[in-house]
Amino acid sequence: MSKVGLVVCGGIAAYKACEVLRGLQKAGHDVHVAMTADATKFVGTVTFEALSKHPVLTDLYNQPGDPIPHITLSEWADVVLVCPATANVMAKMAAGIGDDAATSFLLACDCPVLVAPAMNVRMWKNAATQANLATLRQRNVGIVMPEVGLLACGDIGEGKLASVDEIVSSVLETIYRQEHGLDLAGKTIVINAGPTHEAIDPVRFIANASTGKMGYAIAAEALRRGAQVRLVSGPVSIEAPRGADLRKVTSAAQMLDACLEAFEGADAAICTAAVADYTPKKVADHKLKKTVERVDVVELTETADILATLSAKKGDRVVIGFAAETNDVISYAKAKLARKGCDLVVANDVSRADSTFGSDTSRIAFVDANGVDEQETLPLSQVAELIIDRLSQLLGGKR
Repeated sequence: MSKVGLVVCGGIAAYKACEVLRGLQKAGHDVHVAMTADATKFVGTVTFEALSKHPVLTDLYNQPGDPIPHITLSEWADVVLVCPATANVMAKMAAGIGDDAATSFLLACDCPVLVAPAMNVRMWKNAATQANLATLRQRNVGIVMPEVGLLACGDIGEGKLASVDEIVSSVLETIYRQEHGLDLAGKTIVINAGPTHEAIDPVRFIANASTGKMGYAIAAEALRRGAQVRLVSGPVSIEAPRGADLRKVTSAAQMLDACLEAFEGADAAICTAAVADYTPKKVADHKLKKTVERVDVVELTETADILATLSAKKGDRVVIGFAAETNDVISYAKAKLARKGCDLVVANDVSRADSTFGSDTSRIAFVDANGVDEQETLPLSQVAELIIDRLSQLLGGKR
């Protein structure tokens, strides 16, 4: 659990800081809040005290038992987020001004600091604000850039606070890098994910129940640890991790081509996709009407084996495969390891409710030349962390 200092500034977006606080808490982190006087005009201190379970820092002089509360809080915090960051507070940060509790706290901080700006588009584009932004960047302050949208004043333009999810994710990435480092920095990883759709006609296809959740979680973990990620994805309904080089495909043939292209110059590949083993030999160029052209039989042909193809081309690179099975999981995974020629197989029993397609948890086993290492049922984020740990070891990294 990390300790997050949240500085709330005076702007209409101040209420979003409540959601950010809850997002950080849900991720397991402790949050202390400091507020400017203007911020308390938009959201009361009672709200943040109730949510954080801690007193809110608003005054340097009325803190019982602590004569230097801004220093105490700066020593406590592992990371600090300013949200929403007004043009005024950004200017004070750039100039080194600490004229109230919140900015004095910021001035005393020697931990990573992020700012999530929110303001009118003209204030955002003002040359002074942009100069202050550049100064903060030069000092390694993280910037969660504002979005373009409808602003509180009625203007439309850049200056809208970034989404709560993006802000929380940025803080979590900063925490993660503090704790774990960037063991995959400089590495390029290919990850395929999701199902493939094999067309029968323009509106019908053969598919499976894969959702892509596991592959996307692995991609997010690899990005957090500094890798460049080329994500080759079949049709899914989830959003790709920010920073991934997303390459969308539909069929097994398209996925093979995309994976081969992405594997050029890459250091490793992780094949999580549930690629169809078969595809129709013939695809109708029009919708087949059951009253006229009954489809009693669909003649199939095998698709190319993406995992085996990449393994044959890997040389001294690393290739990891997946084995989603419903019975004899370990036996099938061992056979797959020998047959495909990859470095590691991640086996999971998709007949289990806690490990099936679409689940938010998974129960895996690592199968390689050294044996079998079975894991407990874990959230997908933790499973992804274990898989990237293994990849890092195979690449010679340290964790």
